Amino acid sequence: MVHLQENGYKVEKVDMTEDALSLQKEKLGVPQELSSCHTAEIEGYVIEGHVPAEVIARLLTEKPDIVGLTVPGMPQGSPGMDGALEGLLEILAFDGHGNSWVYPTWQ
Repeated sequence: MVHLQENGYKVEKVDMTEDALSLQKEKLGVPQELSSCHTAEIEGYVIEGHVPAEVIARLLTEKPDIVGLTVPGMPQGSPGMDGALEGLLEILAFDGHGNSWVYPTWQ
């Protein structure tokens, strides 16, 4: 949340029970195996987990035909997480048919 706020995003925090959050993720189309700790909606896209702000900005500029982006789990060193990132941060795009693929972060 702080990472997004520091990058100019207005964030509205909504506390939910674990059951309510699981139902919300299902409603939004987040596959269980791609789930993470935080779920957000922005301009019709779902952002799951610790997706970097610059990748969200690119998503909103390009507007691909996907449900959203995810960083499954809580990788150490990802935006908002302590520690050093080991290797590359794998960001996945996913659609409404259960498909996911690495979202290219180069440009």
